[in-house]
Amino acid sequence: MKVLVGVKRVVDYNVRIRVKPDGSGVLTDGVKMSMNPFDEIAVEEAIRLRERGHATELVAVSIGPLAVQEQLRTALAMGMDRAIHVESATALQPLEAAQVFCALAQQEQADIVLLGKQAIDDDSGQTGQMTAALWGRPQATYASVIEINGSTARVTREVDAGLEVIEVDLPAVFTSDLRLNEPRYVKLPEMMKAKKKPMDVKPAAELLGSNVPRLELGTVRPPPARGAGIKVKTVEELVTELQGRGLI
Repeated sequence: MKVLVGVKRVVDYNVRIRVKPDGSGVLTDGVKMSMNPFDEIAVEEAIRLRERGHATELVAVSIGPLAVQEQLRTALAMGMDRAIHVESATALQPLEAAQVFCALAQQEQADIVLLGKQAIDDDSGQTGQMTAALWGRPQATYASVIEINGSTARVTREVDAGLEVIEVDLPAVFTSDLRLNEPRYVKLPEMMKAKKKPMDVKPAAELLGSNVPRLELGTVRPPPARGAGIKVKTVEELVTELQGRGLI
């Protein structure tokens, strides 16, 4: 069973985001970059699927400039077998990313495409669903438990009302939730070994064909500054304050 895992390079979650003065995006020069945390969970789950005897080949995929190879090497150090770098000088929108994953899933004849449920930089949460639709295969998003049983998978997913358990035929697309697992710590020897693992490079245009972006970024602005809070001594005083502000 072959598992394809998406790995996105994002600003590290510990970094305070700053907007560029011209409003064209956020500052990334000199900023620490990391693997999207939900994608790291997806990588860990792919490795555990192999450890449980279900997966035989694990392929990490990332889209972007040369710098994304840093995150691909991290995925290889965690335990992925090989990597594919889809070269793109510009950030792709969710639909374009889904087109790339769909094309690779078909080329690689993948049994599972495993992605993070969302990326922490844009919080779109759309790529997994779009990939399944384009591929014409089932999807199980927000997965907190994945159990493989032959040609099907039983997936527990978190929904607003609690936990939902569904069964899907493979091949399928899964997206990982926080509770799926806890990624392993990568040691220096694994990082050194990862440098020798194979990494293919493909131009994004080769997978996207004649598709063009449908969305255009307008302006990025920081959120308004929060005002100072106040302290109240009693519940009655709190209620009066909230009523005065028209909040209740």
